[in-house]
Amino acid sequence: MKKITKSEAEWKALLSSEQFYVARQKGTERPFTGEFWDHTAYGIYRCVGCGTALFASDTKFDAGCGWPSYFEPLDPANVKEETDMSHGMIRTEVMCNVCDSHLGHVFPDGPPPTGLRYCINSLSLTFEAIKP
Repeated sequence: MKKITKSEAEWKALLSSEQFYVARQKGTERPFTGEFWDHTAYGIYRCVGCGTALFASDTKFDAGCGWPSYFEPLDPANVKEETDMSHGMIRTEVMCNVCDSHLGHVFPDGPPPTGLRYCINSLSLTFEAIKP
């Protein structure tokens, strides 16, 4: 897997200001406002920064939290996790392993089969519809 690196100016030219805030500055969109929180189409959710395939619609579920939630990544090699100690909490941040864009966080309160909830910002994603 080839890493993608860009300057801040290149990221700002590629992303909207909202996408830049979330994906590059580790921001968070407000719950129940993102394009994909209640999205139900069949397809692949990709990284807004580089297009890497991250999550499949058949792993998406309604967690009631207001953000798109998935119980597993499409390919675990495409996401990386790091400890996030911001805002007085200890959480596990999820990022794209190709371009290091911030995606969201993963929590141990998801459904079977993994018991995980990848809570992801819509602004960190694009969607590719595919036929089932």
